[in-house]
This record gives sequence, C-alpha cells and structure tokens, in this order.
Amino acid sequence: MEILYTAKVTTSGGRNGHVKSSDGIIDMDVRMPKGLGGQNDDYPNPELFFGAAYSACYDGALNLVARMERFKITSTTTANVSIGKVEDGSLAISVVLDIDVQGVDKETAQKLIEKAHQVCPYSKAIRNNVNVVLNLL
Repeated sequence: MEILYTAKVTTSGGRNGHVKSSDGIIDMDVRMPKGLGGQNDDYPNPELFFGAAYSACYDGALNLVARMERFKITSTTTANVSIGKVEDGSLAISVVLDIDVQGVDKETAQKLIEKAHQVCPYSKAIRNNVNVVLNLL
C-alpha cells in the first residue's frame, strides 16, 4: 500500500481516559457509555468516533461513485454503531448505515449505495468481520 496520509492518535486510560491527536485537533476525555456500565453518556466514546469516521468515509465514497457514473446526487449517511455480546461472550460491533440519496430514483440509489460499500475504505477494512446493513431511506 502506498501511504497517502496517516492520522496519529494516542489514548491513555482506555475507555475511561484521554485521546489526543498528534496535531492537537482531537484532545479530549473519553468515558465508557452508560449502556456498558459507565456513569453517563456525556462524553465521547470509541463507537461515536467510529460512527463519525465511517459515515464520513462512506458518504464520500457514495458521492465519488455517483460522480463516476455521472449522477448528480445529494446524500446523508448516518452510522448507527452498536456494541454487544456475541455467542462466545466477547464484545463485537455492528453497523446500520441509514443512507438518504436525493437526485436519482430508488433503484439507482440502491445500486449506488451497494457500489459505494465496495469502494469505501472503512467498508473494506471491516468486511467479513463486522455486520453492516445498508439501509436506503
């Protein structure tokens, strides 16, 4: 792989700690969410960061695919990132992407969201490991 960009983020203290990027853009405390035994949901957590990153990357891939196929669209992508127990008792994540595509008919939109799922680097990274549902709104 030819590396084009590297984000460097350091965490101390795990889910109840602090995250800081090398450029200082991210510099904040993180806490375990209430659903996982934390005290409240007033702090960011890894699932929020992953949802933000995945939805941004996927929506970018969707718009790239649309442009390549000469469609003019507007879109929003919402990542619903869940964490839960799996059969062996360990934790795993799953994702539902709620995708709104305007400017094309539903059939074309469905084809575009499926193609974007093949192109998106985050989708590629988690393929065959994380259950991802593409939900066209």
